[in-house]
Parts: sequence; C-alpha cells; structure tokens
Amino acid sequence: MSRPKPLQLVDTRVRVVTSDTLEQFIEEYKEQYGEVAFVVLSMKDYENLALNIADLRRYINQQTEIIVYYEEAVTEEKKEDGTESGESE
Repeated sequence: MSRPKPLQLVDTRVRVVTSDTLEQFIEEYKEQYGEVAFVVLSMKDYENLALNIADLRRYINQQTEIIVYYEEAVTEEKKEDGTESGESE
C-alpha cells in the first residue's frame, strides 16, 4: 500500500487592518476583488488558531513516525524470511 498523496495547500493571505487603515483597505480591496466581506478574529483567537495548527502539525509528524516504524518493521521481516508481507506459507 502506498502512502497518501502529499498535501497541496493553497496560498492564504492574511491582512492586518486597523481603524486607521480600514477605509483605504476597503477602497483598494473593492478595486481588486469587487465585493468586501469580513471574517474577524480577535488577537487571542488568531493566537489559538496558530497554536491549533502547530498541534496538528505535531500530531501528523508523530503519526508519520509511527507509520515509518511499522513500514520498516515489515520490511525487515521480509528480508529475514524472504517472503512478502501478507504472503501465506
């Protein structure tokens, strides 16, 4: 069985807009994209999002290590007895 296809993430832009830059931002954004809609995160929520992404990354890395461990264990077993994994004798 082959490993899953690697991720192909799409670029995501985050812009920081303050009350001082809001009007200029809206004007430039409308020119470039048309309609304006807001998705707002507090600074704490943004921090939580970053922490969640870091934790997901840690979890995925640990799962990858487990997968590699078992792949190597199966490969070593194959080398020792000369049979493919899953073959019956």
